[in-house]
Amino acid sequence: MTVVDPTLTKAGTKVRASRGRGARERAAWAFVAPAMLAIGLFFAIPVIAALLLSLTDFDIYALANLDNLRFVGLQNYERLLTNPLFWGAMKNTLTFAVLGVPLSIAASLAAAVILNARVVKWRPIWRVMFFAPYVTTLVATAVVWRYLLHTRYGFINWGLESIGLPAVDWLGDPSTSIPAILMFVVWKIFGYNMLIFLAVLQTVPDDLYEAARIDGAGPWKQFRHVTLPAIAPTMLLVSIISVASFFQLFAEPYVMTQGGPAQSTVTVLYFMYEEGFKWWNLGSASAVAFVLFLCILAITLVQLAVAKRVGAYQ
Repeated sequence: MTVVDPTLTKAGTKVRASRGRGARERAAWAFVAPAMLAIGLFFAIPVIAALLLSLTDFDIYALANLDNLRFVGLQNYERLLTNPLFWGAMKNTLTFAVLGVPLSIAASLAAAVILNARVVKWRPIWRVMFFAPYVTTLVATAVVWRYLLHTRYGFINWGLESIGLPAVDWLGDPSTSIPAILMFVVWKIFGYNMLIFLAVLQTVPDDLYEAARIDGAGPWKQFRHVTLPAIAPTMLLVSIISVASFFQLFAEPYVMTQGGPAQSTVTVLYFMYEEGFKWWNLGSASAVAFVLFLCILAITLVQLAVAKRVGAYQ
């Protein structure tokens, strides 16, 4: 009869377990590698390149001959922080974000809640209709909205005048240009967030709503105490995406107002575009890009900290 040493058996088991873990780790890295490569190529490298470029006086002369390129350190940032046009663009961008993010989230969540109700008929058709603006060409829809908002011939002013209200110079008055663009942007993007909310609403168990109804909760209390806690992590995701989107507004003011009137719709990205491709101050434009990146990163970290404090995610 052969006696097997228990020590050798345990050692063999450990070796096999270690080999199994090693194989799983290699397989995991193999699956993750393409995503990591894409992040490195399209995120990490551009960010580092923008940082290095922002420390130079790269302009049209350096573009023609790299011998004209000089290292200037933080001079681009110093000039940027003393430029009133930059601070005006930052103010406009913050206005867009502060007003637009809550509006877009509220509109998309309201549409998702309505379409999630079983009493609504033809729900697939409504989903397609609400989502269609998001996948429609931005420039084309912006041109259409520019005509809708036209002072003399626009359909919106025609509707106002038909009920006895005066026409509004939507895109020619600094006090109404931002609200006009916000209307378009919220209409354009809310369908995307609506689909995200609709997907997570369909995962909320019906038992929770049934228990709330038994306890006497009405529709508002069910929404407040059942729906909102259940979709809190998704709300955080949508808010982060929305903030980043509104901080990167460019095509909308470019097509509809060209930054006017009186620079009232110039955003940080629009200002960066003019610095880089109108005045060919590519070093200064890179400084703007890196400042914008830091602003979005800082706001995202604040959102994550607040969400963690209130228990939106663990």
